[in-house]
Amino acid sequence: MEKRTDKNSYTIIFAIAMVLIVGTLLSGIAEATKDKITENERLEKQQNILYAMGINENEGTSANFVSTDDAPQLFDKYIKQQLVVSKNGQAVENDQAYLIDVKKEQAKAKAGEERQLPLFVGEDENGKTYYIAPIRGKGLWDAIWAYVAMDENMVVQGAYFDHKGETPGLGANIKQRFFMDDFIGEHLMSNGSFKGINVAKGNADPKNNDKTDNEVDAIAGATITGDGVSAMIKSDLKLYVPYFKNLKK
Repeated sequence: MEKRTDKNSYTIIFAIAMVLIVGTLLSGIAEATKDKITENERLEKQQNILYAMGINENEGTSANFVSTDDAPQLFDKYIKQQLVVSKNGQAVENDQAYLIDVKKEQAKAKAGEERQLPLFVGEDENGKTYYIAPIRGKGLWDAIWAYVAMDENMVVQGAYFDHKGETPGLGANIKQRFFMDDFIGEHLMSNGSFKGINVAKGNADPKNNDKTDNEVDAIAGATITGDGVSAMIKSDLKLYVPYFKNLKK
């Protein structure tokens, strides 16, 4: 007896079978690559943290990480403490702090739960101490994030910015050295109060000579992305102020 394949029932059964087969395959691939993905994320975070404190392979105007092969060893060498900071500025050591998901912690805070704040204490070859904080915000199209290295006075010593989907040649330029390097030396505090850093269109200091004006020059054509950078610096780094005040006690 000839099979009929033009019936609606056949189409539905075929579609269900394909969904089940593809779903099973994708689930298997995801499970098989889970450990590799986790390892890559760990290495990327280590590279970001090291970059912010000046441990990188920068040449000329390009921004370059240390290699993934070298990152674990250099991370262990230069990062002296991994901390989790509470809202009152108290800190406890946690050698898995770099695995804390900032996005999830922001969601917890919105739900009224206390947020964990990861902080990394690094020391370079000259004995200089850096405090590196991960922050996250919203650009024009999607998420933006950064690792900001500070000294004990909350003066920026280095930064690495990245994004998920900002416009190439415009907002995507937040990960270019000409933008990131402008933050070095900028003060987050002013007269004892947290001010943050404003990515300012029409900044009166385009050469960035004044490091106490709480401003850096904006990227042309990327106003909303710049506003997102300003907002995440102000909202996230402000949470670390109690910790830095405790350092001085």
